[in-house]
Amino acid sequence: MKRRMVLLLSLFLLFTSQSLAFTPKEERQIIKDLTEIKTTLHLFMEQTNKRFEEIDKRFEMMFTYMNKRFEDMNKRFEEINKRLEQLYTFLWIITGIFTSMLVAIIAFALWDRQTIVKRARDEALERIISVLRDLAREDQRVAEALRKHGFGLY
Repeated sequence: MKRRMVLLLSLFLLFTSQSLAFTPKEERQIIKDLTEIKTTLHLFMEQTNKRFEEIDKRFEMMFTYMNKRFEDMNKRFEEINKRLEQLYTFLWIITGIFTSMLVAIIAFALWDRQTIVKRARDEALERIISVLRDLAREDQRVAEALRKHGFGLY
């Protein structure tokens, strides 16, 4: 590269000097040097173009690879989203089952309580009436009260 620069500078100085008369040998040398410079420059441009093409290919390969990686990541995120949706659905199902069971247990407890209270009240009433009937055999006022309310002696 330095050699080329020196040669170009030499040529420039040579052309800008006062005496522009060259001998045929010098002219041939200048033409030969210029041809060599052109050839070298052309070769350099071709190599530079090849390098840029290789760099473009590498970038293209890299971008293709990166796009593939991003597509893979998108697929993974989609799979994770599907799994989360399945989990949410499962949680809603479990919540529904738990709520149904809780409502059923509370309803059963209330029904059972009412049944037991009613049965206990009926049994207590029957015992009270039985006791009053026993008292009515000995006490006339109790017997009249029982008859008045429809609980006569049987």
